[in-house]
Amino acid sequence: MAWPDGRWSPLLFDGEPALSSAVFLAADGDVLTGQGAWQAAVGEPERFIPAPRRSPEQTLTVGGVGVDALDLIVATLRRVAGEAQHAVGGPLDDVRLVVPAGWGPRRRTWLRQAAHRAGLPQPRLVEAPVAVAGHLLATGVQLPVGSFLVVCDVGAGAEVTVLRRGPAGFEVLSTLADPTAGGDAIDHALTSTLADAGPGSPGGQGQWWALTASVRAGKHALADHAAVTVPLPAGPAVVWNGVLLEQAAQPVLERVAALTVEAIAAAEVDSASIIGVYCVGGVARMPLLEKTLTEVTGVDPVVVADPGLAAVRGAADAGAAEATGGVPVEEVSPVPPVRRAVAIAIPGFASLALVAQFLLTPEWMGGILGVIPPTALLNWGELAMAAVFAMIASLGAGTVIASAIAARDPAGPTAPGVQTATGILASVSLGSAIIGMYAVVGSVYIGTAVGPFLRWALLPVAPIVAVAAVLALVAARQWRVPRGGWSQLLAFPTGSVVTATAGMLCIQYSMTADRWPNMILFIDVTGRVGGALLGIGTIMAVVRQPVLRLILGAPMAVITAALVGPGASGILGVIYAIAVTAWWIRQLWTRILRPDRQPHT
Repeated sequence: MAWPDGRWSPLLFDGEPALSSAVFLAADGDVLTGQGAWQAAVGEPERFIPAPRRSPEQTLTVGGVGVDALDLIVATLRRVAGEAQHAVGGPLDDVRLVVPAGWGPRRRTWLRQAAHRAGLPQPRLVEAPVAVAGHLLATGVQLPVGSFLVVCDVGAGAEVTVLRRGPAGFEVLSTLADPTAGGDAIDHALTSTLADAGPGSPGGQGQWWALTASVRAGKHALADHAAVTVPLPAGPAVVWNGVLLEQAAQPVLERVAALTVEAIAAAEVDSASIIGVYCVGGVARMPLLEKTLTEVTGVDPVVVADPGLAAVRGAADAGAAEATGGVPVEEVSPVPPVRRAVAIAIPGFASLALVAQFLLTPEWMGGILGVIPPTALLNWGELAMAAVFAMIASLGAGTVIASAIAARDPAGPTAPGVQTATGILASVSLGSAIIGMYAVVGSVYIGTAVGPFLRWALLPVAPIVAVAAVLALVAARQWRVPRGGWSQLLAFPTGSVVTATAGMLCIQYSMTADRWPNMILFIDVTGRVGGALLGIGTIMAVVRQPVLRLILGAPMAVITAALVGPGASGILGVIYAIAVTAWWIRQLWTRILRPDRQPHT
C-alpha cells in the first residue's frame, strides 16, 4: 500500500509480508489461499496447486474436475484486495501489477481479466525489471541516461533482463527466464534430499508438500541464522546449516549466472559497458548468488536492499513521489535520539581535553633568566588531533541541526537539500574558526610565533574540509541522499575517538610527567600503552569489520607503541589525521559517489 506522498507499508498475510500463489480447491468449490492452502495440501494433495499462474494450460484438472486457472488467480487477488481495502478503510484508487518482462499480450490480458473479476480497478501492468530500476532511482542509485544495467530477479524462478535507460524511461533490450532456476528448484532439491534420507522419510504426496513447507521455512531462516532445525512430518527433526543449502543451490545458481551471460549476449551489449548487475527476489539474499555471479560473469553484483519488495515498491513509487521524474526525494533525517547527541558531543569534549593538555603541559627548555626566554617543546600531534576532533564535532552537530530544521519544515521556501548543504558549510566554517582560535590562543599563551600553530592545526583538517565541500554540493543539488540521512553519514565512529584520545593523553603524560625514581617504570609503560591505544583507534577509524580490526589492530598497536617519544609525537598525530581523512573519503565514495560498490565490511 502506497500513498501519493511516498509513504508505504506492506500488507500482511498470515503475519507475513507476502502471500504464496499456491491455492487449494476444496471439494465444495471453495478456494483456500496462502498458508491455508499449504496446510490443506497434507490431507488432499491432489487438490493442491502450488503455482497456478505458471500453468501453460488455461484449464487444469483438480480432483477429476476441470478448473479454469483464471479462477484460482482470482481467489488470490480477491484476498489481496480484501486486505488492502481493510487497511485503507475504503475502495482502492490505483492498482498496479508487476509482471515478468517476458510475458506477452495473451498472458497480460489474462491477468487483467483476473484483476477485474477479483473486484479490482483496471490495473496498470508494470514489468518487474523496469519497476526495480525505478526503485533504484528512487533510493538514490545513479543510473545515467544512456547507461545499461542488468536486473537479476531470482524468486520462485529466474528472470534476467538487460535494460537501457533512455530519456523517457527504461527500455528492455533482452530478457530470459527459466522457471527451474529459482527458489522452487532449490526447495525441490532440499526436499528430495530429506525424503530419501533415513527411515523417517515422508511417504505420499501429502507429506511431500508438508516437508516442502518445512524446507521453505528452514531455507528462509538460514538467511539470518547459522543453523536451523527443520521438523519432518515423519521421523525426527534434522539440523541444517548453510553448507547443505549451498550444495543444493549451487547448480541452480550456476544456471542463473549462465542465464545472465546469455541475456547480456542477447542484448548485444558489451559487458564492460554494464554499470551494474542488481539482484532482487527471495533467493537474492543468499550470499552464494553473489559469489556465483561474480565468478561466471566477472561483474560484482549488488543485492538491492529488501530484495523481496524491490519490484513492488518500484511499481508503486513507494518512497518517492511520482512527480520527481527519477530524481530521488530528499529523505530528511529526524532529530536523533539522545545517544546520537551524546555521540556527537564526544569528539567535542575530546578536542577540548587534548588542547587543554597541549597548552598546560609544555616542556620548557633552556633560556637565561631575564636575557633569553626558554623554548617550549610542544606535542604538535596532540594539537593536530584536537583540530581534527573539533572539525568532526562541528560537522556532526551542524548537520543534525540542519536536518532537524528540514524535518520541521520540509515544505518551506528552501529545499531540504539546500538546508542540509548550508548546515554542512556552516559547520565547516564554525570548525575552522574554532581551530584557528586554538592556534591563536596557543600562540599567545605560549608566547611564540603563530605560524607553527596554524600549520599543525589547519593542515590536518584541509582534506576533511575538501570532502565536506563535495558533500555539501551533492546535498544542494540533490544528486543523492545517503541511506539513513546526512546526520548518520557524518557520524564518526565514537569508539575510535575515545580510544585515540585516551592514547594521546597517556603519551603526553609520559613525556611531561616528573620522572621520580619510583615512577619511571609506570610513566614509561603508560606512554607505550598510550601509543598502542592510538594505533588501535587508528585502525578503528579505517576498518569496519571486527575480525579485520583484530587482525590489523595488534601490529598497528605495536608499531605506534614503539614510536612513542619526544621526537615522534607529531608523527603519531599525523598518522591518526590520515586515518580520519581516509574514513571521510570512504564515506564519500561508498555512500555517495558509488553506493552500488560498497565493500561488504
